[in-house]
Amino acid sequence: MKTECSVEKIKNAISQVERITGKNLTLPVLNSILLVASGKSIKLRSTNLSLGVEIEIPAKVEKEGTLSISGSVLNAVFSNVFQNENVYLESRDGNLLIKTKKSQIRLKCTPHEDFPTIPTVTGASFEIESKKLIDGIKSVYYSSSVSDIKPEISSVFMYTNEDNLIFVSTDSFRLAEKKVKTKGLEEIMGILIPFKNVSEILKVFGEFQGIIKVCFNKNQISFSSDGVYLTSRIIDGIFPDYRQIIPKDSSTEAVMLKQDLLNALKLSNVFSDKFNQVNFSIKPKEKLFELSSVNNDIGENKTYLDAVMKGENVELGFNYRYFLDCFQSITTDSVSIRLSGGSRPMVISPVSDNSFTYLIMPMNR
Repeated sequence: MKTECSVEKIKNAISQVERITGKNLTLPVLNSILLVASGKSIKLRSTNLSLGVEIEIPAKVEKEGTLSISGSVLNAVFSNVFQNENVYLESRDGNLLIKTKKSQIRLKCTPHEDFPTIPTVTGASFEIESKKLIDGIKSVYYSSSVSDIKPEISSVFMYTNEDNLIFVSTDSFRLAEKKVKTKGLEEIMGILIPFKNVSEILKVFGEFQGIIKVCFNKNQISFSSDGVYLTSRIIDGIFPDYRQIIPKDSSTEAVMLKQDLLNALKLSNVFSDKFNQVNFSIKPKEKLFELSSVNNDIGENKTYLDAVMKGENVELGFNYRYFLDCFQSITTDSVSIRLSGGSRPMVISPVSDNSFTYLIMPMNR
């Protein structure tokens, strides 16, 4: 291999693909990044077998070739190369020579013959604006279970309904649903993307502007655009029929400013117990909306909020952290809380925006 490319472009590509490498003692080749120089580009690949990524950058290729380098070492080298210029790469005697105007570096290559191929996913496909895809995933993924005991809920569930692409996740204690308006999509019965892979999808495409092509079959899903190709395995399972647990109506409703509620929650958390419990007391006829928390080692707190309320009196406890998570998905100034008694899920949603719904199960302590 003998090639020349932009420092900035290869630096960014290495940073992205290196995230997917890891310390794999049984398959050391997975700790490496594969570089393939051919035609007018360099392709950088990495995989952990569950997730794979390939990023293609333009290059002046004098001699085609393939080599493999430790991902952590290559990333460490280019993280400290600051020149906004071109870099020269050449393979020689089992080494990679890296040259810039002020640096000459030699890195030992690793055997690349056993490097796994990244699958080319074939099957159904659709295109979507990157902002819509990322917004859909970001709005719900934090509600996924982090345990692999039940893989079907350690995932983001994606399906279509009418003109919506719907994203859902749950850990059985709370649930988030986000509807993204899309037109012309064929029916998607359901795709389960592993939670561990979702964060990497967000990192790779989080800042991307443009159209992303999504292709999937029963085993794999791929996301591709502008020289970036990422594949993930799909979980073989059935997502719970969550729509059955979303209350159809409510006996109590309260509407308040999001920032007021957020400030009150943060204050209440100072006094919450080891279970992160904060208590609601809503009394519409008395125009009382109270948040309270007690910690025997610190003290107690009661905060009263201005809110528009209607319905029956209700009291319940909930996990403060679960509530706080959903604020990142609410873009309106006001938030609605709907309740159907102290033992049913609390439903939180933005006012005048039915695209996002969040459920929290009450705590019975």
